[in-house]
Amino acid sequence: MTNRRLALAALIAAGLGLGTASLDAAPPAKRKAVPLASSTAHNWNGTIAVAANGAHTLGNPEAPLKLTEYVSYTCPHCAHFTRDAEAPLRLTVVPRGQVSVTVSNVLRNAVDVAAALIVNCGDDKRFFVRHNAMLATQEKWIVQAENLSEPQKQRWGNGPLPQRLRAIASDLGFYDMAQNWGIGRPQADRCLGDTAMLDKLKAQQDAANTIGVKGTPSFSINGALIDDAYSWDALQPILSARVAALPGQPS
Repeated sequence: MTNRRLALAALIAAGLGLGTASLDAAPPAKRKAVPLASSTAHNWNGTIAVAANGAHTLGNPEAPLKLTEYVSYTCPHCAHFTRDAEAPLRLTVVPRGQVSVTVSNVLRNAVDVAAALIVNCGDDKRFFVRHNAMLATQEKWIVQAENLSEPQKQRWGNGPLPQRLRAIASDLGFYDMAQNWGIGRPQADRCLGDTAMLDKLKAQQDAANTIGVKGTPSFSINGALIDDAYSWDALQPILSARVAALPGQPS
């Protein structure tokens, strides 16, 4: 994390009960990717479930392999993972019902909170569209977050939390993004002030802490945290081996 980004993180973590000790994204691992094992075809891409803590799951709710992604919207490696993994997962193991994919939020700073509340705003069926779009545009809006004026720093760092989140959403273009998703300013403002959803995001953060997540992105399969896998290149061979070991797979 750059000094500028660390200073930003310290500023906007204030008042949220979020420390800066674990704000660094996990380092990218380098492993050769291998094709995922094949299985019986069945399209589960249209199935989305929402847990009590607000985490969204794509795919077969009874999938034998349940992959959870622990994601921060301000984490560059999370954006890289989504870019690299989206097509392979949706074209292979998810539609076949072998793997479900859950997105669980990690809140490193107030920008993460604002982004997560906007992404969770609207129809659950469109969650992954919003999630992917937020990460796909990260390189554009994160630059603005790293180059704040003094008045912006004051607006982001002071006042009631909903007011601060609205300032963040305005300065980073989240309102414009939401508008493109059919979410107008009044609805977006309600979502940024949604204390029930904020509690759910904090519950997701607690779940990440409980399982031992130290950086983002991190991954678990069937509730077990995967060590030293912080990219699609690292995760894919692990997931491929687990799929190949499922009953009924060719030996």
